[in-house]
Amino acid sequence: MQVAVVLYPGFTALDVVGPYEVLGRLPDVEVVFVAERTGLVRNDLGSLLIEAMATLDDVTSPDVVLIGGGPGQSAQMSDGPLHRWLRDVDRTSAWTTSVCSGALILAAAGLLTGRRATTHWAALDMLTEFGVTPSRDRVVIDGHYATAAGVSAGIDMALTLAGLISGDDVAQTVQLIIEYAPEPPYHSGSVDSAPATVRKSAIEILTA
Repeated sequence: MQVAVVLYPGFTALDVVGPYEVLGRLPDVEVVFVAERTGLVRNDLGSLLIEAMATLDDVTSPDVVLIGGGPGQSAQMSDGPLHRWLRDVDRTSAWTTSVCSGALILAAAGLLTGRRATTHWAALDMLTEFGVTPSRDRVVIDGHYATAAGVSAGIDMALTLAGLISGDDVAQTVQLIIEYAPEPPYHSGSVDSAPATVRKSAIEILTA
């Protein structure tokens, strides 16, 4: 099984690395990082580069497609090579997936029209512009589309997908191997639980 993880300048690292850690540990799975051109691709914070080992044209029929979000997502909303590739591979993929604002790219490519999907809380309402029904669930499965909410939710989505692909026992084994048992010291991980001052600060940063 081949998993194609899409990179573009300004991606958020955990959006793609979290799912990579999960899906890359499934039996008989090959993960390939793809981009319009091969080479190093810089993340949104500017200090991490991941190498795309294959171009979009090199990967024509992946079983799973995953695209993350990040500030660079805004430059990927116009129809072009990436959108065409997403539509092409979606015809044969078992799963087409996104993390965070990567869902907006799938939506702009026309893949989520008429479906339920989720994305980062700050971008959730934007899904309606593309005929998508937004959901505040952390992971949404609709047909062969799996979307995750913001950043860290990609790990939850990947574990969900791992269970659907390889079975619950395998998925739980991977969860134990990566020791995914979150116990954050704060309760500000969602809009509903975060204090008003924290919400205000986050919005100011995200809209700067």
